[in-house]
Amino acid sequence: MEQLTAEVTEFIGSIRFPLKIGVTDILEILIISYFVYHIIVWVKNTRAWVLMKGLLVIFLFMLLAIIFKMQTIQWIARNVLGFAVTALIVIMQPELRKALEELGKKNLLYSVLPFESAKREDTLMSDKTVQEIVKACVEMGKAKTGALIVIAQKQSLNEYERTGIDVDAIVTSQLLINIFEHNTPLHDGAVVINGNRVTSATCYLPLSDNMELSKDLGTRHRAGVGISEATDSLTLIVSEETGKISAAYDGKLERGLSAERLTQRLSGFKNKEPEEEKAHIKVKIEKRIKRKGKSQV
Repeated sequence: MEQLTAEVTEFIGSIRFPLKIGVTDILEILIISYFVYHIIVWVKNTRAWVLMKGLLVIFLFMLLAIIFKMQTIQWIARNVLGFAVTALIVIMQPELRKALEELGKKNLLYSVLPFESAKREDTLMSDKTVQEIVKACVEMGKAKTGALIVIAQKQSLNEYERTGIDVDAIVTSQLLINIFEHNTPLHDGAVVINGNRVTSATCYLPLSDNMELSKDLGTRHRAGVGISEATDSLTLIVSEETGKISAAYDGKLERGLSAERLTQRLSGFKNKEPEEEKAHIKVKIEKRIKRKGKSQV
């Protein structure tokens, strides 16, 4: 115990704080704080939180082994430590992949990659398409016909479209109702809508592993939440048991939507144009105008 206290005291005494704190130091603190905060939030909202609690128990156990000088346990820990990092990466592979996907969904490269703006034009829906989707969902809800509709935004859904059957048809309420009708060849799975067209049907979607979802939700709802966690798409779910309409976006599920509320969600989603993108475009235009003015002078 005295040896441990001496080591801790020596470590604290070795810490040296800079005499002057500059702008760079403050910037580093802010960047590190930002990343640490988001890592903590990410850990809290995934299964990694359970793994972290398990690692904390192991750490406390090893601390007791050091305090009571359990040499055998310390020897085992030293030899296992090299494999522990690799094992941890393998165990947490789904969570790490999800974190990288979330990072990729950010609009950091939007201004750098010109073809990203061209993709947006293909994913915009018309008012008629919105009305057709709402009409289909309401009719299927009345008949208690289960449905799963994924509406693409900026992020490509080709990976999931390839798991289904190509349709490439204009969105109409009759088409959607017929696709999800019982005992039809295309009713099982999800429909993907890109812009004003149904691109694919019977698509397989990833299931959400969110432990906070209600236990009374079935596979259809978990698949809807799962695809919204992996992409920036909006997913509409019609319950086969209750006929209620739900919407999943960014891993969050809104249940019991009325026709009016569903229209609002689709209209807001259709016209979604992040303010930072508008501001960035405005700044670029202003800079070009200033450059032209200087060149003319």
